[in-house]
Amino acid sequence: MSPAHEPNADAPRFRTELIAEAGDIDELDHVSNITYVRWLQRVATEHSAALGWDTAAYRALGAVFVVRRHEIDYRAQARAGDRIELCTWVEWWRAASTLRRTDITRVDDGVLLATASTVWALIALDGNRPRRIPEELRRPFSAP
Repeated sequence: MSPAHEPNADAPRFRTELIAEAGDIDELDHVSNITYVRWLQRVATEHSAALGWDTAAYRALGAVFVVRRHEIDYRAQARAGDRIELCTWVEWWRAASTLRRTDITRVDDGVLLATASTVWALIALDGNRPRRIPEELRRPFSAP
């Protein structure tokens, strides 16, 4: 970890569940890679909204988070009808970016399907330039 990172080791976890649907399945009869990326976006958005940072709140701030990098390690396959848990948390902060971790697990047998890390950057709506993440935005995602 670079000294520029502010660790958030005890960050609270956010969990949500979904069912893998027929439209999530690729020609190999398992959940497609594209679906996993969509799920990462979904759980990040739901987590943020649950903490009071929905689209309207970000627009009022004048900035939004955008993805700079996704890294996914696929460990097992999921199929249509599988009940899936997405568990996410913010691991560290920098001036204008953050790292979010996500575990994707099949609920019925507890098998870890994938782990992911996503680097998000806060970008000003007027000019698309990086913007320092204010404390009031960080606080709800951090340990109590």
